[in-house]
Amino acid sequence: MEVFSVMLVLPLFWTLTWDSVVSDSIIHIGAIFDESAKKDDEVFRLAVADLNLNEEILSTEKITFSVTFVDGNNPFQAVQEACDLMNQGILALVSSIGCMSAGSLQSLADAMHIPHLYIQRAPAGTPRSSCSITHPTKSEDYTLFVRPPVYLNEVILKVTAEYAWQKFIIFYDTEYDIRGIQDFLDKVSQQGIDVALQKVENNINKMITGMFTTMRIEELNRYRDTLRRAILFMSPSIAKAFISEVVETNLVAFDCHWIIINEEMTDLDVQELVRRSIGRLTLIRQIFPLPQNTSERCIRGNHRISTSLCDPKELYSQNMEITNRYIYDTVLLLANAFHKKLEDRKWHSMASLTCIRKNSKPWQGGRSMLETVKKGGVSGLTSLLEFNDNGVNPNIYFEILGTNYGEDLGRGVHKLGSWTPISGLNGTLTDRKLENNMRGVVLRVVTVLEEPFVMVSENVLGKPKKYRGFSIDVLDGLSSYLGFKYEIYIAPDHKYGSPQSDGSWNGLIGELVFKRADVGISALTITPDRENVVDFTSRYMDYSVGVLLKKAERTMDMFACLAPFDLSLWACIAGTVLLVGLLVYLLNWFNPPRLQMGSVTSTTLYNSMWFVYGSFVQQGGEVPYTTLATRMMMGVWWLFALIVISSYTANLAAFLTITRTENSIQSLQDLSKQTEIPYGTVLDSAVYDHVRTKGMNPFERDGMYSQMWKMMNRSGGPENNVEESQEGIRRVRYGNFAFVWDAAVLEYVAINDADCSFYTVGNTIADRGYGIALQHGSPYRDIFSQRILELQQNGDMDILKQKWWPKDNQCDLYSPVNTKQKGSALDIKSFAGVFCILAAGIVLSCFIAMLETWWNKRKGSRVPSKEDDKEIDLEHLHRRVNSLCTEDDSPHKQFSTSSIDLTPLDIDSLPTRQALEQISDFRNTHITTTTFIPEQIQTLSRSLSAKAASGFAFGGVQDHRTGPFRQRAPNGGFFRSPMKTMSSIPYQQTPSPGFNFGNDPDRGTSI
Repeated sequence: MEVFSVMLVLPLFWTLTWDSVVSDSIIHIGAIFDESAKKDDEVFRLAVADLNLNEEILSTEKITFSVTFVDGNNPFQAVQEACDLMNQGILALVSSIGCMSAGSLQSLADAMHIPHLYIQRAPAGTPRSSCSITHPTKSEDYTLFVRPPVYLNEVILKVTAEYAWQKFIIFYDTEYDIRGIQDFLDKVSQQGIDVALQKVENNINKMITGMFTTMRIEELNRYRDTLRRAILFMSPSIAKAFISEVVETNLVAFDCHWIIINEEMTDLDVQELVRRSIGRLTLIRQIFPLPQNTSERCIRGNHRISTSLCDPKELYSQNMEITNRYIYDTVLLLANAFHKKLEDRKWHSMASLTCIRKNSKPWQGGRSMLETVKKGGVSGLTSLLEFNDNGVNPNIYFEILGTNYGEDLGRGVHKLGSWTPISGLNGTLTDRKLENNMRGVVLRVVTVLEEPFVMVSENVLGKPKKYRGFSIDVLDGLSSYLGFKYEIYIAPDHKYGSPQSDGSWNGLIGELVFKRADVGISALTITPDRENVVDFTSRYMDYSVGVLLKKAERTMDMFACLAPFDLSLWACIAGTVLLVGLLVYLLNWFNPPRLQMGSVTSTTLYNSMWFVYGSFVQQGGEVPYTTLATRMMMGVWWLFALIVISSYTANLAAFLTITRTENSIQSLQDLSKQTEIPYGTVLDSAVYDHVRTKGMNPFERDGMYSQMWKMMNRSGGPENNVEESQEGIRRVRYGNFAFVWDAAVLEYVAINDADCSFYTVGNTIADRGYGIALQHGSPYRDIFSQRILELQQNGDMDILKQKWWPKDNQCDLYSPVNTKQKGSALDIKSFAGVFCILAAGIVLSCFIAMLETWWNKRKGSRVPSKEDDKEIDLEHLHRRVNSLCTEDDSPHKQFSTSSIDLTPLDIDSLPTRQALEQISDFRNTHITTTTFIPEQIQTLSRSLSAKAASGFAFGGVQDHRTGPFRQRAPNGGFFRSPMKTMSSIPYQQTPSPGFNFGNDPDRGTSI
């Protein structure tokens, strides 16, 4: 940069010194520039310096100049300065000013016959307007128009016709003369095109703010719709500020298409405009074709242009304005004309002219110099500079650039076509309709979290949230088919949106109204109020109002096992058991049964009661009843017990698996009629507005909504209503509350509840539906609706519904009973009473056992009577045997065959002798043994004492009888002593009559 500054300063310094050195040069030109265009003067001086260094063009003479600055809007000043320059003596006058002063300079040049090369300059880079300059006859016209005429009318008319725009708005800044496009406005109005005009003030922010404060919502929406197609006649700096402001205030969205037309638009301006804008952008500017060969870009015939001016990569060249380039080429054109005049030796010396005097004569060489300049032509920074017969430069080239729809900051700019006065439009311009191709479009989606429509699936710190849900699946289906991308965010206030007191909207709808979002999606219902401010697609799911209630809790008491029968029935059953037991005892007492020998049972009252109870609980009994009356009684009793037990078993299963409910709410009508359970919905929601509208309508025939509104609006609303749907669900779960909300949302909550503690009721008639909200006038409404209909027709929408609302769920959505369809295991509450009864029985049994132990210790051992026990006590047997053995020591003592009769006799402890024979084989002795062991009363026995056993000298007889024997313990009870070896009874053989009893199984053991 420092080197460039030195290179630029050196020619300028040389030029300034040249004025004093060669002040007597015969080539002197004057220049008038606008005082705001200092760079025109800079380029002018640089051009003179370059040409003075070119020996091929000006070898002997050098160019001198005089420069003056004027106010472009002061024609008098411009004429006065021009007269001063003519008084100095000039060969030509170069001016770069606006149209207001150009006419005065033209008249002066025509009068003084001074060639005037006029370069039209627009103020502050604003697009040019056609100057209303009258063209006199050719012989009197000394003004040459270096810059081509304004063709903006022709270009913009052709472009809008190609895009087939029927409605748009034109923005222009304060410096632009709107009369410049009057011809364009006349032509489009004849075609029936709706065109609006709006001036952009210098304070753009104030202008935009004023529109928001003065316009109503409906007017603002219509204005936004108009902004979708716009043409900007502004300077690049004003256009940048205006685009930034309307984008930040969300007056435009990505679907807008704006055209910016300005000849003064550099590459840096194009990049900045594209970066700040959204939607599609078309830019029209004037360019100068460059030679394809880079080495020839700075060489123009016999002249070499400074690299800083001709190389497009140089920063100075990039910042040059179009007027700067024309000024350089104008100086080059004059230098070539002077060179030609000098070579032809047709030089006319400069004359000092006085404009003030009336009798001032014009310059005599003016016509000759004008013709030389007019016929010449140069190739410079503006490509080819030449004039036609009218003194106008016809060479102009417009480049048309464009972007695609979208809001990607890095989206590229590509050339769409070009336009020239001769060939017209070269290229095809189409305002591409989206249809089924939205690739490159990025939508900004606003949502509200609502299960299962929109839920956060992943929330990693520092990364964008990821979402899932039914509505997200629908949006993904649209995105994959149409090709667009989207960025999603949650509404700041987490609300769907409702109209405010000032007419604005909040929530999700407010984001769309104020153009902060392009699409709104969630559990969003289509309502008339919302459709007034936003557009909706066709419904993708039906909507109905539902109520979420908590299922009745299972109230299982400790004695649920007794629930199948009423208390009176239990009392009757208990009385029946006692009565039948007493009758059985009496029947057996009047007609005693004949018992088998060895039987241990008796027909006491206790045994009768125990037998009746055992048969009732299907456990059997031990008392044999052989009489016909008793058996008839027991048969009827068993049939009675079978029926009772079967009924109890069947009824118990139902009571343990099904809980009766006390909740009678099965519809919205039932909900409105009761007051025990409070209910409400989300404040300022669509459900809230729906109930309020119908409840306050005096012509509503159904009083249901009136009752519901009274409940919801109790204490002004906050008492029974909630701020968010999740709060309402929590109130249902943990309190006595019914939540009125979207049926689809409530069904999902009930399905996914782990305890299946919810059920829903509602209206089965769908009067509305869920839809996708878009900005008012959005071009995507129709294609979104078409795709949604296709998803519904081919069954994809049903698949998505089945994903979030499965039919084979484990919970019953419509039953107030707290059960699961697949059943569940019984818990401890169902059997608590059974365990309590068992525990009570165990405690009572232990208490009775302690009483029996205490009683036995106090009374001591007692001998049972024959009425209690028909068996002989073994202690008595021991005493008998011992007495016999001690009184008579004779080994041949004979015993009576019927002397001792006992039921079980354990001879396991007697000594065993190998030489003994089997007892059953000794039939000739006076001692025989027969053993009766009933199968049902096999018990243990106590062995005889060793002293008693040693008193028998029976001899070597081996007994092979094995098995357990039953005997009475000393305390009167029984005990078991298993026999592991075969026992024998020693005896002494004595003559005796041959008693042959054998082993009678029906008798006891006899010695």
